[in-house]
Amino acid sequence: MASNARFGLPVWSMALPLVAWGLYFFGIKGSVLLQILGGVFLIGSVLSAVYHAEVVAHKVGEPFGTIILALAITIIEVALIISLMVAGGDNAAYLARDTVFAAIMLILNGILGLSLMIGGLKHREQFFGQKSASTALITLVSILVMTLILPNFTTTTAEGTYSSAQLMFVATASLVLYGSFIMVQTVRHRDYFLAADDDLDHHAEPPSGKVTAASFGFLLVCLGIVVLLAKSLSPSIESMVAAMGAPAALVGVIIAAVVLLPEGLAALNAANRNRFQTSLNLALGSALASIGLTIPAVTIVCLLYDIPLVLGLDGKSMVLLGLSTFIVMLSLNQGRTNILYGIVLLVNLAAYIFTIIVP
Repeated sequence: MASNARFGLPVWSMALPLVAWGLYFFGIKGSVLLQILGGVFLIGSVLSAVYHAEVVAHKVGEPFGTIILALAITIIEVALIISLMVAGGDNAAYLARDTVFAAIMLILNGILGLSLMIGGLKHREQFFGQKSASTALITLVSILVMTLILPNFTTTTAEGTYSSAQLMFVATASLVLYGSFIMVQTVRHRDYFLAADDDLDHHAEPPSGKVTAASFGFLLVCLGIVVLLAKSLSPSIESMVAAMGAPAALVGVIIAAVVLLPEGLAALNAANRNRFQTSLNLALGSALASIGLTIPAVTIVCLLYDIPLVLGLDGKSMVLLGLSTFIVMLSLNQGRTNILYGIVLLVNLAAYIFTIIVP
């Protein structure tokens, strides 16, 4: 594989995102050909992001590598949500809720489901630390209920909303829970999240500090252009969805899927290599970062700019969210996997998307 002599990285992993940035600044609106090219380089940037994330992860080791990828994508996701909310629009009050909910459903049912199915097809059974799964799921369920379910049952303000004091409490609680999880994952019980690995290929010489720093920088470059191109292509996606006669909520699912592609591909690659613990760390860590950091950031912006915020899910979404978390908890309570768990989660994902299109 061709590489750059200075950084020791494949040329394609650096060239694709840089060309994508150039295309973005040149402008892709008004030209179908440029929009198609934008989509091509968007996928190329996603593949580059996965490569650089794996370089960084190999250098810092687990579980720090998966945390870096989850935090990088979440920070950019938050920036995208906030910029759209500040810009206003008819859907601004629901934007954070819909984006976070779509991300959670795609992670739990899509990324985790595909990882389970791919691992089951190739390796029959895969093993992981049961304590890592229960630790992450306990934290995730608590944050999900407080942010997306409880607003429907409070009485201080209208259904689905929180008062300013309630928002501050929930934001603080989310940060405390997420911060506590990171402390457990990286310090007190780091061993929960490490795979028992006897494959010498997984212990290859880590990259140098210069290569790691270059990869980390290009990882941020890749993630940034993924979000910006996704935002630029969203009007075309909206037109396509409208032409299909599907509800506008499907646009949020498509954009969330594009933003989550780097983590998704990294998780699927790990499952294919019989590294399901890494897939699990990526999936559950991403879900926790997505909601545990997004809600506090959005809360601060909404209070500063006096933007209304609706967090409570409707009845159908609460049922689907409850089903997804329940199935994930049952699937991960034995410390071993099989293909059926993945199939069930993917059917849940299909039900979620189908009921968006046919409500």
